[in-house]
Amino acid sequence: MINPIQLEIYKHRFRAIAEEMGTTLCRTAYSSNIKERKDFSCAIFDAQGQAVAQAEHLPVHLGSMPLSVQAALEAVTFEPGDSVILNDPFAGGTHLPDITVIDPVFLPGHEGPALYVANRAHHADVGGMTPGSMPLSTDIFQEGLRIPALKWRKRGEVQQDLFKLILSNVRTPIEREGDLWAQWAANQSALRRLTALWASHGTDMLTYAQALQDYAETMMRSAIRAIPDGQYHFTDYLEDDGIVPGALPLVVTLNIAGDHATVDFTGTATQTSGCVNTILAVTLSAVLYAFRCLLDASVPANAGCLRPITVIAPEGTLVNARFPSAVVGGNVETSQRLVDVMFGALAQALPHTIPAASQGTMNNLTIGGSNSHGQAYTYYETTGGGMGARPDRDGIDGIHTHMTNTLNTPIEALELTFPFRVKAYRFRSDSGGAGQFRGGDGISRYIQLLTSARVTLLSERRTLAPWGLQGGEPGQPGHNRWVSPEGHVHPLPSKVSLDLPAGAVLEMD
Repeated sequence: MINPIQLEIYKHRFRAIAEEMGTTLCRTAYSSNIKERKDFSCAIFDAQGQAVAQAEHLPVHLGSMPLSVQAALEAVTFEPGDSVILNDPFAGGTHLPDITVIDPVFLPGHEGPALYVANRAHHADVGGMTPGSMPLSTDIFQEGLRIPALKWRKRGEVQQDLFKLILSNVRTPIEREGDLWAQWAANQSALRRLTALWASHGTDMLTYAQALQDYAETMMRSAIRAIPDGQYHFTDYLEDDGIVPGALPLVVTLNIAGDHATVDFTGTATQTSGCVNTILAVTLSAVLYAFRCLLDASVPANAGCLRPITVIAPEGTLVNARFPSAVVGGNVETSQRLVDVMFGALAQALPHTIPAASQGTMNNLTIGGSNSHGQAYTYYETTGGGMGARPDRDGIDGIHTHMTNTLNTPIEALELTFPFRVKAYRFRSDSGGAGQFRGGDGISRYIQLLTSARVTLLSERRTLAPWGLQGGEPGQPGHNRWVSPEGHVHPLPSKVSLDLPAGAVLEMD
């Protein structure tokens, strides 16, 4: 018998453990990307690698992480004291900078791991052809070091050879080492909490882990049942892939039948030369996020949410690319457009629920070089923008939306850590679409380089504006440019990699 009061208590217990994992990771990490921007996610999984509970971290991480845990279960046999590391996008990862660390939870009297804990964090560099490991690549090998599921701790012993191999292939090894240990520490905090919970409550803990998944399934079926039965189509476009000019269509057909939804991406462009391809795990994340937005915030986000949803993502397309496709931008840019496509279809069925398109890009910026002391650095940031207008109120100005849920790097931390000077950081006035309810305004962020550096931009919505709904106007497209020390202005495309001199100012609106 499942006691509803106990179910609610366990929901908060598991979620609190995942949140504590995130706090531990944030407080012990070395890089500003993790400790300041909080570009990480933490979750708890059952013995089959299905999500039980997660913290309020990044949707693109959380929806895809179960496939990484399941890939690890297929690749290794877990023993007490083991810790597995992986980042392979073709084994449930997202892109190579996102490294996942997985630890088994062995409980007294239980044969084999009863649960798993895992966290995924974006490392500011994992090698590859450009600093920051977010290049305009044409295959996965250009994007950095690809790590299959391997034990980096075996029965409590660090596998030094593997550790040395990883650190020898990155530009900032001291920072990477510190962040990896922070990820391990985060998992250890969860192991302690779960072991203590088992000691006080025994098998109830696993019973309610399963019950929470069943409850989430029930609530998702109820939400789908509230959508009118029918077929809904929507098409949106990526502007280009950074290599070959031309827009790339993302097509969805949403079929609603009772309490079940089928999401069919047939008609989407074939996988492309550039790095905007996504792997299936990212596509599943976007679908899960879109439907999760239909649920009350109190409903736990776990494996049960996906049970009533069938996803058709044809292999060899932008939404399910084959190895060895370049995918680093698919995780950040195509995932955002997939949410736009999903919301565009859902808006036809639920016009009084779905918001207009938000900025539709993570505005990825990587900068790498050496500071005035000759020390190598790599910097990565995603910049927020405007949230789309909602059916009953304005959008929100200057915020990260949808598949990203990070913070910004504060100006003080940015200038302290890197050889940069922030020339401007402000709202971009009147950039949101006009209407009865306005879209949120975007952000202007201008950064001056104090030393020469390699800069890479991966962005979208520079030519194709975010769309409005119910007669509302589209938002304004963004702009990229750099200004030379002499004051000459050089417009930049949405995706570009170039060397800039000391004194140059990079401007993003």
